[in-house]
Amino acid sequence: MSDPLLSVRDFSVRYETAAPVDAVRDVSLTVHRGEVLGLAGESGCGKTTLAYGVQRLLKPPAVIPGGSVTWHDADGTDTDLLALGTDAMMAFRWDKISMVFQGAMSALNPVATVGAQLADVFEVHRPAMSRRARTAAVVELLEIVKVGGARIKSYPHELSGGMRQRIMIAMALALRPQLVVMDEPTTALDVLVQREILREITSLREAFGFSVVFITHDLPLLLEISDRIAVMRAGQIVEIDTAEQIWFRPQHEYTRTLLSSFPRLTAERKVAR
Repeated sequence: MSDPLLSVRDFSVRYETAAPVDAVRDVSLTVHRGEVLGLAGESGCGKTTLAYGVQRLLKPPAVIPGGSVTWHDADGTDTDLLALGTDAMMAFRWDKISMVFQGAMSALNPVATVGAQLADVFEVHRPAMSRRARTAAVVELLEIVKVGGARIKSYPHELSGGMRQRIMIAMALALRPQLVVMDEPTTALDVLVQREILREITSLREAFGFSVVFITHDLPLLLEISDRIAVMRAGQIVEIDTAEQIWFRPQHEYTRTLLSSFPRLTAERKVAR
């Protein structure tokens, strides 16, 4: 296994409501440099809360009662992400770690062109860039994700669901981060577009060398694209292993239940009575 990139230890998230909810409980995992780590589990198990919490994107009433999140940079320095100040954390996000949010249409600003939204990343994180350089960088990104530079003045509603998702991927890759967190990036897309997006993610990862945390409830999909898979249930990681081990030798009963919940083409056909 390659060098660690992100280490999460005994990490918890609690929603301080009238009846407090421990959405993430004592989670420990490591993302290695260059790998695809799948995070699987049913809806509501805490996958997205974990991803948001690690990046400190959660707002009250969410609190982080315990744990540590350590970033291991390529230059050998370690950074405690939970100890960073607000400004330092804002600078860290998108530069070192970025996210493809679930639901591209709701994540994109409907009254701004996609070009303007991509340019915002450079304005905030690369303020010294000239306007011409920003425009050139945006066009390059649109070409990289196969949307095409001609779409720079398009609004989100003028694009298909697949193209909007590609815009979100372009935004996440703008500053060439070392880690990209993808939260259900193929949800609400038809099967053919899903395949196109997955092929594009694989191609971009091979080209730029970033690591991926891929969040989904679709375990068979993760078996296809992941190096390792962490299975989450009720706020905890119940099993983490290579995709091969998860498929052929799952250790936890919940993992076996997830695997058996998906129909197989070669399975015996059963007729309900």
